Amino acid sequence: MPHRTRSPVSDSPEASDGRVRRQFLRATGVAATAGLAGCTLWEPTDDSPSQTTVPSDDIDNLSGYLTHPNEDVTMFQRGLRRLGYYPDEVVPDAVSVNWRFPINNVGHTAAKSSPLPTPDGETIVMAGDTGLVHAVEPSGEPRWLAKTGATDLGFHGSPAIVDDTAYVGGYDGDLYAIDVGTGEIVWRTRSHELEGTLAIGSSPAYYDGTLYVIAEYGSPSSGALWTFDAETGEPTWSDDRIWGQAHPSPTIDLETGRICAGSNDGVVYCWEFPSLEFAWEFQTGGEGGPDGESKAGGEFNLGAEIKGTIAAHDGYGYVGSWDEHFYCLDLEDGTEEWAFETDGRIMANPALDPEENVVYTGSTDDHVYAIDCDSGEELWSTDVNGSVIGALTATAETVLVGSYDAHLYALDRETGERRWRVENRGHVTSAPVPHDGQIYYAERGVFSNYWDDDEETILEEPGHAYCLVEDE
Repeated sequence: MPHRTRSPVSDSPEASDGRVRRQFLRATGVAATAGLAGCTLWEPTDDSPSQTTVPSDDIDNLSGYLTHPNEDVTMFQRGLRRLGYYPDEVVPDAVSVNWRFPINNVGHTAAKSSPLPTPDGETIVMAGDTGLVHAVEPSGEPRWLAKTGATDLGFHGSPAIVDDTAYVGGYDGDLYAIDVGTGEIVWRTRSHELEGTLAIGSSPAYYDGTLYVIAEYGSPSSGALWTFDAETGEPTWSDDRIWGQAHPSPTIDLETGRICAGSNDGVVYCWEFPSLEFAWEFQTGGEGGPDGESKAGGEFNLGAEIKGTIAAHDGYGYVGSWDEHFYCLDLEDGTEEWAFETDGRIMANPALDPEENVVYTGSTDDHVYAIDCDSGEELWSTDVNGSVIGALTATAETVLVGSYDAHLYALDRETGERRWRVENRGHVTSAPVPHDGQIYYAERGVFSNYWDDDEETILEEPGHAYCLVEDE
């Protein structure tokens, strides 16, 4: 059975065939290896993302550290290229907790959703793992609380906020649009409209009226890249070639014309942008990794899962793998430029300084690393006393990173020396987001007996959302 992409999604024969194919794969657990070769039966329509070039004005606006041509857009890791870079934000020499409140109660081990300020900075939107979406003022004063259908495992991806609407995917497999002024749900695209998604753990990317989202499926473990009309929530296109339930968020590099994401099968998938023709795939390593046939059957490439989102800079993509390597890939053709080895799995979302040409990542070996983007050489490493699985943030002089030791760390960007750390309750796994002199982040809940199959898992204390300010 050949691989196919679909556009637009409707009750057309093409869309029906796509749904039948997904059902067939779930029933049999197999797929033709020809699908991985990138053959396609999709033809662009007037309603599909068929544009073949990116406006030059948009590319010009992306020079330096700006990562989205539209100032009225905020996204996970700051923008399309997912750099996690905030050069205008200065981290204080000492900080204290300004406010905090409980937000996460579920023991699921995925990294937690990151707080996100609206483009005007007047509202902070935070999605919790109980299915509630919170909005507060920078002072911590509540604005609204939205209840969604994602009540079992809630949200782990972060919102994308465009003008006055927040877009976020849930572990119920639905995609939500929420009015940031009122908390009302503007639209909700349900799992059954997306061929029965298991979950949406990625953070949406937004560009020119379109949302780009990675969705997860079960039986077999697989995924798909979807596009949606941001105004209506209508699905407009998808490509289901991904295997292994992808968690990372899609990264878009307008300059090279690429959109890419990794998955639990240890593969980085890359499409041309905005035409969405498939471009290439890159397989990371790992002991006992499957051959092409078993990968096409939906198996994880155990030991090589890709959990972190790719950072794109100067024609290259930077991403870590459970095979204990951090990779630099040429976005043009997917070839490996270099690989940096650590002593643990790499599942963190990196931060990258495009001006100094340095990328920062973390590992389950309890260290944060600064790596030269060109050579792949280590510039420094710092022990943070616990695994790093969330997102790193680079500011004017500081790298912010959460650790499994229940602390948020501020490290000197030049040397890696610790400037300060703040003690919390649970594992700090969200991105620390600096804005206007404040730092927002979230942690997991604290559980006992979580890894003991013979004992009941007990929530000892909920995970909180935090706001740090300068300690006067």
